[in-house]
Amino acid sequence: MSQLVLIRHGESQWNLENRFTGWVDVPLSPKGEQEARSAGRKLQAFRFDCAFTSVLIRAKETLRLVLEEIGQGTIPIEEDKALNERMYGELQGLNKAETAQKYGEQQVKIWRRSYDVPPPGGESLKDTAERVLPYYAKRIRPALLANKTVLVVAHGNSLRSLAMHLEHLSKEAVLELNIPTGAPLWYELDSLGEVTSHRYL
Repeated sequence: MSQLVLIRHGESQWNLENRFTGWVDVPLSPKGEQEARSAGRKLQAFRFDCAFTSVLIRAKETLRLVLEEIGQGTIPIEEDKALNERMYGELQGLNKAETAQKYGEQQVKIWRRSYDVPPPGGESLKDTAERVLPYYAKRIRPALLANKTVLVVAHGNSLRSLAMHLEHLSKEAVLELNIPTGAPLWYELDSLGEVTSHRYL
């Protein structure tokens, strides 16, 4: 059995300000730093063989703080833009409440949560999955098949697309899937890479 832990980065400054962030490289808020350290404390019993993260500072800093808390600062780490948050296009930087007033709450929910409807100039979850899942298959899954314990620190939508794949969720089910910031999501996988158990720690 191998183990995979997914962590959405801690609260960023733009999460705090209720803005669409996407590919904008926004740092963690003070609360986000605390969330990252709290995640690390929940993972004290783990010894990770390797870690993967996006190239965005909020994910990289969360990973650094998690590993610091565990006392595991020297494991192999791979950064790749394939794990970046979905690109929100014209919505990036906009306040979510103001955007809902402008376009309607239902339209904004569809942009944020649907599988294949992109925001103007941005990526849908389907688009995000089309870069996340090949990367998972090429780089992360082989480590799991080698019976390694793997940590992935990324973003709400890159991790939603991965969780959808791992848990075999439908397009309808993924609409309601929300991965909270700084909450470790643990998976146990069998020798074929199929999930046998999962839960938040």
